[in-house]
Amino acid sequence: MLEWIGLLRSLVVYWRPGRQRGLRRLYRPLIRPGDLVFDVGAHLGDRSVAFAGLGARVIAVEPQRRLLPWLRWLTGGDERVTVRAQAVGRAKGSGRLAVSRRTPSVSTLSEEWRAGVVDANSGFRSVRWDRTEEVPVTTLDDLIAEFGVPKFCKLDVEGYEAEALAGLSEPIEAVSVEFVSGGISVALACVRRLEALASYEYNAIAGEGRSFHFPEWATPDRVTEWLSAGAEGFSSGDLYARRIA
Repeated sequence: MLEWIGLLRSLVVYWRPGRQRGLRRLYRPLIRPGDLVFDVGAHLGDRSVAFAGLGARVIAVEPQRRLLPWLRWLTGGDERVTVRAQAVGRAKGSGRLAVSRRTPSVSTLSEEWRAGVVDANSGFRSVRWDRTEEVPVTTLDDLIAEFGVPKFCKLDVEGYEAEALAGLSEPIEAVSVEFVSGGISVALACVRRLEALASYEYNAIAGEGRSFHFPEWATPDRVTEWLSAGAEGFSSGDLYARRIA
């Protein structure tokens, strides 16, 4: 029963009417027809479908076994979307995924992140990770070796974003990573890793919003300062990095 409640919740949140139109408007400046995009932490594929709707070729990566049939069904009408049943980390192998059946969108490979957000973020106080499953883990480098370098990579892997970027050895033109109050250190580690690969400028979107927070894209120092100060109290959001030519 909990799995069905969790699935229904995700369907309502991520496939509500009008969401696809908003997602395509958000990503249109970053993605052009023919681009390759990695959707890491694809969940039920709403962003994969939006990327494909902009003409991109999409690699949708999702480790949760119970979500995979729905992900394949929801994206199955578009031959531009390839689904991979894997997690992404710093090294190829396997990992223990902590699954929340009631809120599957917060399932994670990071024990440290789980402890941090429960203690510091009121939005996670009722979350229970009540099952674990062994999942295969690949790296961004391995995905690049198989499919090519993406134009854009979305990382939404619940506190494992820095581990995923640790498995990347060449710069990607544009990247987004999730940040969550109580786990800001992960986003800061992502900024450090990206800057080790190339020079980037940054912006942020609060929650499931569709507009960038900063009127002008920020320097690494500016966004690091903003994150370290608590990201203005945002409970969660996405940090976007755009490579400087």
